[in-house]
Amino acid sequence: MKLLPGDMAPAIALQTIAGRSIAIPNPSARFVHLQFRRFAGCPVCNFHLMTLARRQPEIEAAGIHQVVLFHSSKEEMRKYQAQLPFDCVADLGKKHYRQFGVENSVLALLNPRVFWSGMRWVLASRRFYRKAENGITGLPADFLIDSGGRVVACNYGTHADDQWDADELLKLAADAGHVTPKPWRASALPNAE
Repeated sequence: MKLLPGDMAPAIALQTIAGRSIAIPNPSARFVHLQFRRFAGCPVCNFHLMTLARRQPEIEAAGIHQVVLFHSSKEEMRKYQAQLPFDCVADLGKKHYRQFGVENSVLALLNPRVFWSGMRWVLASRRFYRKAENGITGLPADFLIDSGGRVVACNYGTHADDQWDADELLKLAADAGHVTPKPWRASALPNAE
């Protein structure tokens, strides 16, 4: 079952590949950007995460806690995601993918953007994956979840490179802050009375 904006996200407890425990919803963050990516070595996913990592200070300043799940093992993820400045979680059994309605499709690779993003990662990192745990047909998904657990926005990708970039993420958070501010945050918003 896919979630829609306004739905309550499933409450989940996670452990990062670094051994840190996190929970969603996260009452200490204005928003959680919960990202479901493909396998750990996916060149498209890694290029995308590299671009988000470069913008992490802006994203963090907007009150967004980034959490990234891969349908890979911790060991495989440590080869690719250990250096990222946000929380990365292994979900080899795809338990949370099912909870959030994230799917697979043989069409995952059939978009020109997929090839280009993948090639940019390979050229930038000089790395190519050797293992695709749970296969190469996974689709990405993005969820922006507020501190109370409500889905503010979501995107179920139709191909491997269909995910929010930093500008989209920041705009969604800004729009959500203006449309449905929390009473305790109202004084921090521009034009608030």
